[in-house]
Amino acid sequence: MSVAIETLLTSEILRPARYLGNELGAAHKPWESATVRWALTYPEVYEVGASNLGHIILYNILNAQPQQLCDRAYLPAPDLATKLRNTQTPLFAVESRRPLTDFDILGFSLSYELGATNILEMLDLASIPFTWQERQSLISNPQSPSPYPLIFAGGQTATSNPEPYTDFFDFIALGDGEELLPEIGLVLQEGKAAGLSRQELLLDLAQIPGVYVPQFYDMAPDGSVHPNCSAVPERILRRVATPIPAYSIGLVPYVETVHDRLTVEIRRGCTRGCRFCQPGMLTRPARDVEPEAVVEAITAGMRATGYNEFSLLSLSCSDYLALPAVGVEIKNRLKDENISLSLPSQRVDRFDENIAHILGGTRRAGLTFAPEAGTQRLRDIINKGLTNEELLRGVKTAYEQGWDRVKLYFMIGLPGETDVDVLGIAETVRWLQQECRLKGRKPLNFNLTISNFTPKPHTPFQWHSVSTAEFERKQALLKEEFRHIRGLKVNFTDVRVSAMEDFVGRGDRRLAPVIRRAWELGAGMDSWWESLDRAFAAWTEAIAEAGLTWKYRQVENGEWNLFEEIDHPSKIQNPKSSIYNLYDAPLPWDHLDTGIDKQWLKDDLQRALAAATIPDCSFEGCSHCGVCSTDFGHNIVVPPPPIPDFAGHFVPNQHRAQRLRVKLGKLREMAFLSHLDLMRLLDRAVRRAALPIAFTGGFHPGPRIIPANALPLGATSSGELVDFELTRSMNLEDFQAALSAQLPADLPIYSVEAIDVTTPAATQLLERAEYTLSLGVIPNDPAAIFPHLEAWQAWIDNVLSETEIWFEQTTKSGKVQQVNLRDRLFTLQLISSTESQNSPPSTPSISLRYTGSCRNDGTLLRPDHVVKMLEQVSGQELRLLHVHRESLLLANPGT
Repeated sequence: MSVAIETLLTSEILRPARYLGNELGAAHKPWESATVRWALTYPEVYEVGASNLGHIILYNILNAQPQQLCDRAYLPAPDLATKLRNTQTPLFAVESRRPLTDFDILGFSLSYELGATNILEMLDLASIPFTWQERQSLISNPQSPSPYPLIFAGGQTATSNPEPYTDFFDFIALGDGEELLPEIGLVLQEGKAAGLSRQELLLDLAQIPGVYVPQFYDMAPDGSVHPNCSAVPERILRRVATPIPAYSIGLVPYVETVHDRLTVEIRRGCTRGCRFCQPGMLTRPARDVEPEAVVEAITAGMRATGYNEFSLLSLSCSDYLALPAVGVEIKNRLKDENISLSLPSQRVDRFDENIAHILGGTRRAGLTFAPEAGTQRLRDIINKGLTNEELLRGVKTAYEQGWDRVKLYFMIGLPGETDVDVLGIAETVRWLQQECRLKGRKPLNFNLTISNFTPKPHTPFQWHSVSTAEFERKQALLKEEFRHIRGLKVNFTDVRVSAMEDFVGRGDRRLAPVIRRAWELGAGMDSWWESLDRAFAAWTEAIAEAGLTWKYRQVENGEWNLFEEIDHPSKIQNPKSSIYNLYDAPLPWDHLDTGIDKQWLKDDLQRALAAATIPDCSFEGCSHCGVCSTDFGHNIVVPPPPIPDFAGHFVPNQHRAQRLRVKLGKLREMAFLSHLDLMRLLDRAVRRAALPIAFTGGFHPGPRIIPANALPLGATSSGELVDFELTRSMNLEDFQAALSAQLPADLPIYSVEAIDVTTPAATQLLERAEYTLSLGVIPNDPAAIFPHLEAWQAWIDNVLSETEIWFEQTTKSGKVQQVNLRDRLFTLQLISSTESQNSPPSTPSISLRYTGSCRNDGTLLRPDHVVKMLEQVSGQELRLLHVHRESLLLANPGT
């Protein structure tokens, strides 16, 4: 049975449209048609989850499987979470609106170390026991079906070290999911048909390469993990898949998301060999996507989605040798559509004029480079593969191509770092500013992010440890140095977050109770950003209660430092050395086969001690890390095709050949779309319909789509007016048909009228608006009787008989004004009452209609103003139940 979300979602809920599940591209497969029902549950707010590329790809792939259905759920914001708990409503999937317990399998993305508390929050809201042990104990008969779905996790953190979280999941999906998840679905489908018990089903799943079922493994006293039954493998293989760009085209949210653009992956994996970088180690081998597949996916995707921006995704976009050719080809094809390109990650040493061309244009994307370290010596230790000359050349090219500000990422706390290296960050910025000067232009400005290095599993630095006290000292050093540099904005990562990430990220199964207790004490997604002190206190208290404070203090204070022995690296090979024992001890993640040989990681650490670099094996000799094999494949590098001639940047067509005034409705759930979200939706609909929209001029040209007036959130309407200005004249019926085909059913177009382009726009002519309101009474006495129609009519008559009804309002500038609301009211009449119906309503109400001022200079009579007037004359406290705008009335342009 579906959840009645209409009782939960009101205009008081922040951005209610994110919970509707009615976006463009939502699958909505019939529930009864599926034998296996998935819910991909992203443990972040909708704006983060709905724009995550992996989430979109897996959602599309699963819904492409026959007899399988995939729905979605996200972490609700605190306001909805409170409402769910207060009404005892279980957390639901957004499309089917069914409780999560109705599904066969729930998949969580675990992409960072502290995200598990969000998962517990979602399980709690769904009324699902936290641990597999609890869920199993509630099954009375081992052969009977479980009342709970199978719970699993995937993602980078789940792949690197799932041990701290294993109590919460029935299984873990390791590595890429494109092929793995359909295999899991097939096993579930066959298992359901055969009537397998939960344990039998999990045992079958454990046979799939890439599936780790923790209950079939035990932790030894030394922290290592071993099978407790002979039917499962000793080590679990990480899965590797080839990117499929076509599956990136999917959901187009109505609300603005974190990555509000079409994203297509061009290269998976990185072989640069940066010794601090876990994603670079866990995604090997590198796999390029064929350039033509990228071009076709972007071209088709932009037209199918209506986005005005696309992003090419890779751990290092610049290592995709076809990038300049692909970027220019796409920009040429979409030249007239005001499309911009962003690259989230690129190597500064590969940034040149070709890449500058594809990033430039009317909406120039920001530039981000990551030198990581402030000196050449430290960049060699971490194997960054970047020289000072390459850094300068890339940044200088950006400056010469028109960028006035560049973002740089650095880290402190790296192995082997000295104060000279820390201060080298400031020296590097000074040097770049000094070198990047042109006559008539300001020096280059920088945004810096200084993060704290935290050692990660499966990297050569996984044996290193850092000190919170040292982080704080080094941050203070830099802050003092930055005080003397102009044109600089700096953001430092909080050291407490880094310490917790380190503590959890390299932990073992003993941490599950700590994570659970931290959630109970209030550590969650909102806590880190809204009250970091509270979240940090929750984690430290949970650690203390578990008796693991000693372990945390080792992390906080710096357990040990490999580079203390930099002058005597032979000590690492000395069995009497404490460093030797730590270096060779079992690690909680040793039973996971990522393809990288552990001995190679040890050897690479030795190379780091000597500040020796290794080449990028995608383009030079093999580094013998162990990945390239039958199980994981080999590097796939596509040679660069010729770069087409650049056709130039978008030039906005400002010619206005025709203005069309569209009257449309905003009905039912579309009422929860904000005005800005509605405008974004119309822009994308126009793009998908390929309508010849005119653009404004200036540095940021926009489509000439001009609404008459913003509708309040939560209100419906059958009288919205929007002007569309076109570069060429169109038949009105053709325009209406093309635009209607790209709009949701709850945004119907009622009429299209051609207006002379020289007349004022509807927003300038707007004078009045007509509304229908539904009102109820908030009784002081619970036993009070709902007022009769005669009483309501008397109140209306009293309002109409007054000449002055004053209201105090505060302007946006904070100025308090006295406003005579009666001057702004033209008509007010009673329409109907629920008391005239045969059955008593759950919420008695009346409907009335009014016409009031509605001018965009601020002279307007809002629905809540009418309520205030009625409250003044009646002495009753009234509740505004619903607002519907009937029409917007324009002045005659000749008057």
